[in-house]
Amino acid sequence: MTYEEFREATEVLIREIPDDFLEGLQGIHVIEDEKPEEEYVEVWRLGEYLDPGPQDFLGFGEGLGRHIVLYFGSFVQVASKNPNFDWEGELWDTITHELRHHVESLAGDVTLIEDDLTRQRKFTRYGND
Repeated sequence: MTYEEFREATEVLIREIPDDFLEGLQGIHVIEDEKPEEEYVEVWRLGEYLDPGPQDFLGFGEGLGRHIVLYFGSFVQVASKNPNFDWEGELWDTITHELRHHVESLAGDVTLIEDDLTRQRKFTRYGND
């Protein structure tokens, strides 16, 4: 999949999401670069939710806003090792995972953050097998 095809697929999938779930989200951005996980070898971050915190974060009265970032280059890295890689399925899973972070953040819920940390600890302990 090319970068442009990835961007187009992202736009199509975003249109499937009810507006209520996107409320308070300033944007979903597709970055061409990859994002390696620094503490691991050959592990790539596909997406992330960026929430700068309180409205007065860093002294900016209205805050920086809430965003989802998708890393096309990371998808390329993961797909290169899996001939059966489901681009659209992984993209949808990543968007909805990060969107859940957004919705939980608005509600003051940290359940998914705790789940992610638990998975990270298991990954660190047992590897990616």
